[in-house]
Amino acid sequence: MEEVIAHVEGLGGVLTLRPQPGDGSPEVSWGDAFLYYAPDGVVPRTQPFATVVTKDYPGDESSRLDRPGAFRVNVAAGRDEYRRWTGSDPREGAPSDVDPSTPDVVIPHPVYGSLGWLAVVEPGPRTEAALRDLLRTAHALARARHDRRAATP
Repeated sequence: MEEVIAHVEGLGGVLTLRPQPGDGSPEVSWGDAFLYYAPDGVVPRTQPFATVVTKDYPGDESSRLDRPGAFRVNVAAGRDEYRRWTGSDPREGAPSDVDPSTPDVVIPHPVYGSLGWLAVVEPGPRTEAALRDLLRTAHALARARHDRRAATP
């Protein structure tokens, strides 16, 4: 988990939120990480471009993150990368033969796949390079959105 976060922060302009007790965040988010493109250090009014979650969220139990040491990296990689990895358009839904709890495999996000999100449960040697590329892509997309908004008066 720390390696993933360090890689993303190394891309530049990244603000990492790590909710914890006492900061006003919901308890369910404690221990997770939310990665935003925010070169000014201010939390943007957009969704993060990547997250690292360490537990099941309500309605999102299929990855079985209740296992010891399990976590999932979620990446807003966009439609093109989603199509490349799944062979389908995000709006068509995830392929039905995908087990969202399989470790070290790039999968459609079990809840946000329809929005072009991909995920990896317990990243390892099979997905290391791919995950780094997907995170770079998501970062570049978030940076481009930020730059477009900043250019609009």
